Amino acid sequence: MKHIFSGNPMDRGEALRRDEAWIAKAADRFDACFLPFNRLNVLLRGRELAWLNTAELEPLEPTLPPVFLGMLGDSPHFAVNIDRTDELPDGCQLVDCRTAAMQMALDETGIVAQARAQLDWHRRHRFCSVCGEESHMQRGGQVRICPSCDANHFPRTDPVAIMLVVDGDRCLLGQPKGPLVKTGMYSALAGFIDQGESIEEAVRREVMEEAGLKVGDVRYHSSQPWPFPSSLMIGCHAQATSTDINMDTEEMHDVRWVDREEMTRAMNGEPASIKAPGPIAIAHHLIASWLSGDVDPRFGG
Repeated sequence: MKHIFSGNPMDRGEALRRDEAWIAKAADRFDACFLPFNRLNVLLRGRELAWLNTAELEPLEPTLPPVFLGMLGDSPHFAVNIDRTDELPDGCQLVDCRTAAMQMALDETGIVAQARAQLDWHRRHRFCSVCGEESHMQRGGQVRICPSCDANHFPRTDPVAIMLVVDGDRCLLGQPKGPLVKTGMYSALAGFIDQGESIEEAVRREVMEEAGLKVGDVRYHSSQPWPFPSSLMIGCHAQATSTDINMDTEEMHDVRWVDREEMTRAMNGEPASIKAPGPIAIAHHLIASWLSGDVDPRFGG
């Protein structure tokens, strides 16, 4: 299954990145394509990514070295930050990446995920975490190297376990404290995977921490890059072995069991006691898979 922010068609050019001279020349090629961002908003032309050539890019005053995303066909493609927003090409506008992803083709959302995550990482990690000196981008943005202590720093991806816990014809949903409370939206429980922890262990720990429930079998469903700032959502179905909720009141506003009928209404946008997560979120697809019966029978399908 491909989710929004997946399906990236870019050849990331692992071998090409090893040649710093090639990277520098590639950015000056007549067929080089640049995807501008400002404040991590992406430039669109209509509902498509607005790839610019070097002449179109220059008036926008790009900042920092461009990040090499890879090759599409024979052309090198880059992501770049821009300072000026008053000289955008005709028909182009800067759009929040979540909003943009709901409008464009799936493969383009995968490019957005790669570009946004890498630009944000370089913005946040200019200085060496070992000695504090300013580091420099190499390999087209695949690494930052410290000229003082020679430490190598690589863009990180944070793994997140997100799980739909089921008990027969009902599933467990939660609402963390924060902005979602006002929307009425409930979603699958989720949490970062700790160091030295397997996916299954993370699922069981997070469910126990947030809902006070024990979980037995865990089955992987699918994964989704989530570039806010840079996570990999690892979606699972999990079988509850206890059902009495003992919620973490510091982190969660509410945790509840939702039966299949109520969940179906919420997913269809019909009147319901909760609002379901939208198709942009992997939680939506975990729920949809469970409702359709497209899961192991032990998980309520």
